[in-house]
Amino acid sequence: MIERCQPRHTHAEFIAFLDTIDRQTTRRRDVHLILDNYGTHKHPTVETWLAAHPRFHFHFTPTGASWLNLVERFFAEITRRRLRRGTFRSVPALIAAIRRYVREHNKDPRPFIWTASASTILRKIKRCKEALETGH
Repeated sequence: MIERCQPRHTHAEFIAFLDTIDRQTTRRRDVHLILDNYGTHKHPTVETWLAAHPRFHFHFTPTGASWLNLVERFFAEITRRRLRRGTFRSVPALIAAIRRYVREHNKDPRPFIWTASASTILRKIKRCKEALETGH
């Protein structure tokens, strides 16, 4: 995981983050970034950067897409394990705590894994639709 705490979220900060990813990942690999539809990600300067870096691929998700649950799960973990009961006398102290957490996490990273199969989820959706149609 590569973290960045920025005071602003403009296209310039985003490009600086992309440059960091570019430096820290092997050139032999394509990089796929899943992004929301925030305007910064689609800024003309970002599009120019992307055209100059063909190994980078942007994928934009619809609002509320379920993959976001896994990203939100990580933020819930850092909040629960490090931030909620912490005392931070300054923004730099908070940023330092976040960076320490990410460093520790990266020593033994473990992916978040879906616990339900696609067929199970589809069966639940079907039952919900049937219940709505019958009024139950």
